[in-house]
Amino acid sequence: MIPLPASNAPPPRLVDDLCRSGLVEAGARFQTLYGGRTNQVWKVLGGDGDKVLKLYRSGLRNPLFRNDARLEALCLTELAPSGFAPRLRAAGQDSDGHWVFYDHAPGAPWQTGAAQVAQLLRRLHSMDIRIDAPDGCNGSDDLRDHTRRILGLCKTQVRQRLEQLRPQTHVAATPDTCLIHGDPVAGNILVSDMCLTLIDWQCPALGDPCEDIALFLSPAMQRLYRGAPLTPEEEAAFLTSYDQPQIVARFNALRPWYAWRMAAYCLWRVENGADDYAAGLELEIASL
Repeated sequence: MIPLPASNAPPPRLVDDLCRSGLVEAGARFQTLYGGRTNQVWKVLGGDGDKVLKLYRSGLRNPLFRNDARLEALCLTELAPSGFAPRLRAAGQDSDGHWVFYDHAPGAPWQTGAAQVAQLLRRLHSMDIRIDAPDGCNGSDDLRDHTRRILGLCKTQVRQRLEQLRPQTHVAATPDTCLIHGDPVAGNILVSDMCLTLIDWQCPALGDPCEDIALFLSPAMQRLYRGAPLTPEEEAAFLTSYDQPQIVARFNALRPWYAWRMAAYCLWRVENGADDYAAGLELEIASL
């Protein structure tokens, strides 16, 4: 996430509670972080190292990316020792909403080096860990039903265009599910000299690892967070470095379904005022 001037401080009641609990020093400085598109996030400067305070917003219900503070706190607790996620310091809820407070992870949002991201996701998907998370979409039938639900929320004529582009292939569900991040876009991968760290764990699932692969490779998500889709060479480097031929073959079979769902999601975002998703919508349609 990118730091911005501290023009939008956290709610005073929440700051007071954090001070009383000893999590934040009196007079601590809060620096607004830009990167996430749903919640309010601040970098807390000073103390025994910089921290991050995330306050969850419960406005528009997102049909693709859930926003669950409990799941984020659980994932940070379980995964921090492995280096995948920052260390959780505290979590709670007050009149301003749910919040989590965790160590600030060093680094800048990912821009280049797709092979590193593939290796990071492969390591995550290989972990023998079962968190109390919901099931993710698994197979083309799930993706078809999920996309139909998203399109059911859309009103413009583009909806009919997308309905006509529905893939016709069938890919069965896999029994080999695992913990997936659920939103491994470029803005949620921090790169430092030492490592890559995944942040924003509010929508994990027990699901098909192809889901994470599809979200990272999505032309719409790459353009939104990085400014441009991956090149064919970058995509090839990612899939080669993921180094799981069976999963990569499964992803390639499911890829039209993921593109169809992402196109529907971009349309929903555009219809709800997020004009920056319009270019992503066209990119996903072109990939179909």
